[in-house]
Amino acid sequence: MNNTMEYKGYVGSIEFSEPDGVFFGKVQGIRSLISYEGTNAKELVADFHGAVDDYLALCEAEGQAPEVAYKGSFNVRLGGDLHKRAAIYAMTHQQSLNSFIEDAVRDKLASSHA
Repeated sequence: MNNTMEYKGYVGSIEFSEPDGVFFGKVQGIRSLISYEGTNAKELVADFHGAVDDYLALCEAEGQAPEVAYKGSFNVRLGGDLHKRAAIYAMTHQQSLNSFIEDAVRDKLASSHA
């Protein structure tokens, strides 16, 4: 089961509140809080799309660029020993640390069928 959905480049979470009998979620990967809900899957998707559309319209009305999630750059904290081992591995294989990490993430995602 996939607990996310995508619309116009934005990824939204999918959660369920059993006591309230409602599905809900929020857009991931940006600082702005964009939330949505629905009592069934169809309502949840419609509210997600509406929330993203409203956010984009608000940004346009205010003359601000909307936040972009997952721009391709992030900080990774590995710990000193793992950082050193990764850097040495990359150097001995004639590649940058960045390309080594990119390859490792790609390989892990491919092996997990994500």
